[in-house]
Amino acid sequence: MSLRDPDLPSADISPAFEKPHRRMRSPEDNLTLWQWMSVSWMSPLIAIGYTRQLHDEDVWSLSYEFQHRILHQRFRELGGSVVRRLLSANGIDLAILSFLGVVEALSNFAGPVLLQQLLRAMEDVYAPRSKAITFAVLSLLVRLIACQSSVFSLWFSRRCYERSRGEMITMLYEKTLSRKLIGESALSQKVDTSVNEQNGNALATDGKSGASRFGLRNPWVLAKRVSHALGKRIWPRDSGMKLEQSASIGKIYNLMRYDVYEVAQRFWEFQSLVRVPLSLVLSIVLVWKLIGWPCLFGVITVIVAQSVNVLITRILLQYERERRKVTDGKLKKITQYVAAIRHLRWYGWQDFWQDQVMQARQKELGFMVFTGFWRALISFANYLASGLFPVAAFYAYTALAGEPLRIDIAFPALQLFGMLENSLRDVPNLITTLLNANIAVVRIEDFMKEANKDNAMVRSVPGARPQVMLCDASFAWPGISHEVLQNVSLEFPVGLTVICGKVAAGKTALLQALLGELEGRGGHVTLPNDMVGYCAQTPWLQSMSIRENILFTCPYEEGRYRKVLEACALTQDLAAFKHGDLTNIGENGIGLSGGQRARVALARAIYSPAKMLFLDDPLSALDHQTADSIVHRCFMGPLMDGRTVLVVTHRTALCQHLAKQVIEVSKGTARVLDRGHEPSSETSNSAASDSADEVKEEEQNDSQEDTEAEKFIEDEKRAHGGVKAAIYWEYVRAGKLRWWAALIFLLALHRLVGLGETWFLKKWGEAYDKPVEQLASSGLFDHLPSPEVNIRPWLLGFFLLAMVKGALFLAGNCVMIVIIYNAGRQMFGDVMDRVSHATFRFYDVTPLGRLMNRMTSDIGTVDGNISQQFEDVAFLAISWISSIVVIASVTPIFLVFSFVLTASFVLIFLRFLPTSQSLRRLE
Repeated sequence: MSLRDPDLPSADISPAFEKPHRRMRSPEDNLTLWQWMSVSWMSPLIAIGYTRQLHDEDVWSLSYEFQHRILHQRFRELGGSVVRRLLSANGIDLAILSFLGVVEALSNFAGPVLLQQLLRAMEDVYAPRSKAITFAVLSLLVRLIACQSSVFSLWFSRRCYERSRGEMITMLYEKTLSRKLIGESALSQKVDTSVNEQNGNALATDGKSGASRFGLRNPWVLAKRVSHALGKRIWPRDSGMKLEQSASIGKIYNLMRYDVYEVAQRFWEFQSLVRVPLSLVLSIVLVWKLIGWPCLFGVITVIVAQSVNVLITRILLQYERERRKVTDGKLKKITQYVAAIRHLRWYGWQDFWQDQVMQARQKELGFMVFTGFWRALISFANYLASGLFPVAAFYAYTALAGEPLRIDIAFPALQLFGMLENSLRDVPNLITTLLNANIAVVRIEDFMKEANKDNAMVRSVPGARPQVMLCDASFAWPGISHEVLQNVSLEFPVGLTVICGKVAAGKTALLQALLGELEGRGGHVTLPNDMVGYCAQTPWLQSMSIRENILFTCPYEEGRYRKVLEACALTQDLAAFKHGDLTNIGENGIGLSGGQRARVALARAIYSPAKMLFLDDPLSALDHQTADSIVHRCFMGPLMDGRTVLVVTHRTALCQHLAKQVIEVSKGTARVLDRGHEPSSETSNSAASDSADEVKEEEQNDSQEDTEAEKFIEDEKRAHGGVKAAIYWEYVRAGKLRWWAALIFLLALHRLVGLGETWFLKKWGEAYDKPVEQLASSGLFDHLPSPEVNIRPWLLGFFLLAMVKGALFLAGNCVMIVIIYNAGRQMFGDVMDRVSHATFRFYDVTPLGRLMNRMTSDIGTVDGNISQQFEDVAFLAISWISSIVVIASVTPIFLVFSFVLTASFVLIFLRFLPTSQSLRRLE
């Protein structure tokens, strides 16, 4: 049974039940029907995880259907909005999920029907026992069908979730690389220009009147000037001004971490779009068939509750939008803080920045409390409606319709009431989640609508070796009207071109213009349709080995690789490392000196197959001897044959006599210097002379450390076995013990009231068959009249029990909000304190990405999932214990079955849990 696209290759698929390895793809691409239904193909991985900790090599590679490279290639070919593209890319899986949703809904609603027939067969003394057994077996078969359908749904929903998440993340990555960056300075310049244009002559200075000069004679102009000074927008709505800053790194991170998850989660729950409406229709039909028109009274209570929820949801969405904006701001501050922590520690500024981050966190927690409170009100309205639903329906059924509430009616009706109430509640909940997803989609769409880099001036010319040309071209930084380069006309022949000029003259801007990072304001650029190798002024390196940084996914060629190392003067440096070029250099090359980082980045550009190399000041961090060696052995060596090489440098004395041309950039213009013409002394020595001695000293100091360096970054420690109780206890303490005690008390009381409600309903149903004198001696309900005589006390008792349960439910949710607030504030503060005052060695060996995950993703888990899981565990434990006690007191033989069932669950759980924990830790 193939579960993959038949057009994709089938090689390297691991056979089922063989030892897993990352060289092989997941067996789910080629399984039999039984292997897929039973999920037995996972047994080899579970067996390894049960005996020891899993490692990367123990896990299969992803199937082609989940590999992001393939997903992105297909997704980018689709047109339309983000949602339309997602639906097109995952349409088949969504159709299957819809069908499975129908099957699961039909199976679930067959349960109450079979339960009613089973109860009637048991009460009928003349019915054969085989009739009751038949309905019991049918109920079991229906549950098996529903369970198997849920397994299939889980597989396809997980597939939709992972695929849609990968498609959106790769889409956002691509957009991040291609978008136009507009900074705050550009926005402020646009605001100033627009305000001045709208003010018109009122802002002109004629020298006659101070009031006229400041616009005091024009109140509208004055209002706009004051509003501009206060940072507000009072200009007319039809002014056509739309000033939007490019998304910050914090917002992009938030989009990838939270908004993408919000949208992808809807694909995980896609079958609810089919199941919920269908369940609503089926439950109404079955409830009507069971008790008739009295069910409408229960429906009215739910409709009223949902009408209230509509108003609450509107308020919640407003707070949710604001919360996400606040979270964007917090992530922006955290990103800046983590990136600059080393420098902040040097100057003792870490406490001030920490306070800024904590203020942003406190603001986020405040909005979390508000949104949590409104969510608690929505849950309370839903829960109260679920309790009042049977009260209203049974009131109409007994008091108005005059029907007896017998057991074969009450308990199937309660089950159907629960299903109907869940369906009525799921509809607005579904709408709420879709609205939240819509907020996330709008944020993603807004980001995708940001302007891309303008390549209208670029003319890609096919051919073997066309020249790079600028023809009367002018450029500006994105969003800024001032042109950084004006009317530049240059040709860059094959060979070495040296670009020089004073500091901030526009040398880097010239390379950025050729790369398409600047806005074109006139003229055109001619570029070969070929790869470009770029070496930035500040070297960018990955937390990998030196070899992996140089190869940069290019195939390894021994001869060429050795030549590049020699040309970039790296051979001696690598000999000082214990592991040579396999040494991991740490976050952004933290384990290397400045000169070594520059040479590794240069080697990456040289090793690439690019025919055009743009090198931005690669010699600035090198001593004179090393720089001279690179100029002769690299820039003029055989590795540069047939390449167009543009080198920005201040050290023109080393290379100008070897270059085919020398270009001087000055005040936004560029000119080709004549042969023999020397650049100005400021141009050639302004940067080089200041740093030569410092660079040489740095190289000597770092070389002594590098001879002993073995590993510049520590692998993230992974815990073994289960989560220690001390970890859970840390979270419990952070939430304050008194609040946890209050929560457990409320949960236990809520369960006790729930059991009392069920017992009360049982006595109510049995009271119809007993005479009045027998009812009076029934113990707890001695003072209640027979329901045939007076139904109102029974209805009032049922109503009070429902109200008490609702009040306890609301109180429990409020206590949980307090626990989340306390735990989130304390644990985030502890993390910030430890990061702010860690040793510098910690910053050296810990990647920035790992720190960001601890302070964002993990804290997000603390804010949400953990608390809910603690509450669920506590409530389920209380429910399990109370259920066993109640059932065993009535049917002691049930203890045998419950023991077998519990033991089976524990054994399967303990077998699976270590593998699950290892996989989560690998992730």
